[in-house]
Amino acid sequence: MSTDGATRGTRRERTQHRRSRRFVVAMAAVIGALALVGGAGGVLTSVQGPRATSVSVDPEAAVESAGSRMIVTTTQSLVEVDPAQVHIEPAADVTVDTSGRQIGIRFTLPLRDATDYTVRIDGLQGLGGGPAGSIEETFSTPALETYLLQRGGDEDTIFRTGIDGEDAVPVFTHPHIEDFRATSTHLAIVSADDEGVSTIIVTDRAGENPRELPLPGRGVVTNLQTADRGDLIGYTFTDADIGAGGGLESALFTASLADARADDEPAQLQIAGGDSRIDDWRFVPGTDAVLLLTFDSALTLVSASGGSPVALGNAITIDGIARGSSEAIVQRASGLVAIDLASAEERALTPTDPAAGETQAVTALPGDADQTLRVLSRLDGFTVLSTTVAVVDADGTTRDVFSVASDELLIHTCVSPSSRYAAFLVAPDAVANPYDAYLLPLPERLQTHIVDLGTGEEVSVLSGFDISWCQSAPRP
Repeated sequence: MSTDGATRGTRRERTQHRRSRRFVVAMAAVIGALALVGGAGGVLTSVQGPRATSVSVDPEAAVESAGSRMIVTTTQSLVEVDPAQVHIEPAADVTVDTSGRQIGIRFTLPLRDATDYTVRIDGLQGLGGGPAGSIEETFSTPALETYLLQRGGDEDTIFRTGIDGEDAVPVFTHPHIEDFRATSTHLAIVSADDEGVSTIIVTDRAGENPRELPLPGRGVVTNLQTADRGDLIGYTFTDADIGAGGGLESALFTASLADARADDEPAQLQIAGGDSRIDDWRFVPGTDAVLLLTFDSALTLVSASGGSPVALGNAITIDGIARGSSEAIVQRASGLVAIDLASAEERALTPTDPAAGETQAVTALPGDADQTLRVLSRLDGFTVLSTTVAVVDADGTTRDVFSVASDELLIHTCVSPSSRYAAFLVAPDAVANPYDAYLLPLPERLQTHIVDLGTGEEVSVLSGFDISWCQSAPRP
């Protein structure tokens, strides 16, 4: 029995030994295969040069605001990429940064809507050397959406709509809406009660989850505006009971919609030693600065984070600052000028042919400091014979893109984020079109005409006003 037991033990040991040897051989084969694949991958990478492993881009954000980014992650850590290596079709201005395996492409201006974009990066070089590589990626931007306000009836309504006006969706209603603005994530809505006292209601972009924004007190909000990026808004505020005893009058406040709480105190911007009552103002794109025009006609650049204000002389109006620009169009007593807010240098705007009409207003166009959109009126004394809107080039050449009928009144002009379209707010049949009784009074019947600035063709006519492209409210 002992011999049989020894035999069985020996057979068992031999069997286990054979199994162990097969396992070792199999593992060695697997490790060898993995090493071969890894080595082949390394050889392939070194032969092909850097390649893309992932791409991140938000096309919807890209058409709505400046500063959106495309992030390309590659197979290798990279030598710094020069902007000249990046080619975009259709053309778009960008800045480029490189960090390890990632390339960040920042679009300095909003992109065109409903457009296929191709981004090609040539001459990519890995830090470890080897051949150069190229990457080409494509993405499509969505059709442009906007918001529009309609007053009248039992309630005022803010609609979300495409530029063709089809499939408009009501997102917020209220008995009395004075004005509103849209940021990247919120709507800021100025309402008023029966006594004319203002409230700012903040909702998400769908018009839901409403809450009230803290105000400096009981009073009136005017000139609501939003910064070109983020959730920052600003407004002027006047105490409801202001009188000889003083109080806040047309004081400028700013607030963030992203992190506002019910107990937050609004931040007032003041000018030390000067008149802080604001006649008009603008956010300066891409900065924390604000351009102010005060009641004493002083034009001043003020930083929201502190620092000394910069005096820029006197002015009559601020016509605007283009998105992605630091150049303000300003009406001085001597005429229209463009002021570079980064250097305080200014230049006179090139005049148009007098036969085209007298300039009534100027809208700066994003991306081209030498082009403006101007409202031109031909006058006979105080009688307006005709009003046209024209794209004006650096040499003063005009190209008409919109005209107003003799019985209509052009109230407001602004351009879409990419400047592909312009919106013209018109009161039809102006003589028989009475103004409403709001604090911001406007004709009861209003139409917003959408025009393609490239072709001059009218895209649509929308019922309502305050299209969310506009950086400020109409000032009739």
